Amino acid sequence: METTNRLRQEHQVILRVLDCFEIALANSRESGRASAELLEPFVEFFRGFADKCHHCKEEQRLFPQLESQGISREGGPIGCMLREHEMGRVHVQKISDAIEAADSGDENAMLRILYEGEAFIELLRNHIAKEDGVLFEMADQIVQGADLTQLTRGYSEVESEPVYADIYSRCSALADRLIKMYLPPKA
Repeated sequence: METTNRLRQEHQVILRVLDCFEIALANSRESGRASAELLEPFVEFFRGFADKCHHCKEEQRLFPQLESQGISREGGPIGCMLREHEMGRVHVQKISDAIEAADSGDENAMLRILYEGEAFIELLRNHIAKEDGVLFEMADQIVQGADLTQLTRGYSEVESEPVYADIYSRCSALADRLIKMYLPPKA
């Protein structure tokens, strides 16, 4: 677990925000309106926290480490995860591209957002389940000793970069705000 603990913790934050996003999309469907005020925080979180912070550690540190230890990229789990990262980026871009028109009342743009949003939620939930249940289990078994020390140091190097730290801090606060807004504590 030491190899993937940080990544698993970030997955839990991403899953909570996906729950919030699902509620926001349902509210948009019910009201027939998808506003920029509602959607832009989600786009910012998914681009910042999930992609720039979380995926960068996987793509720049973990996946190359796993490849160096014999896990194949092409035709293997790493290639699948990378394709899914790209698919997620495409969904978020399509949502972002439609926000302004949807905010102005364009029903087709709102429907695009709902479609892309629901597809993104399904993709990311399945993706996280595969990473946590398969790829990360493999990583925890094979990355040991000096390799684990090197990987952990690599995560710390990425996390200490000022741009990363700023995005992570801003998006973590955004996640907290969204979770409080959409998933209030049970009484």
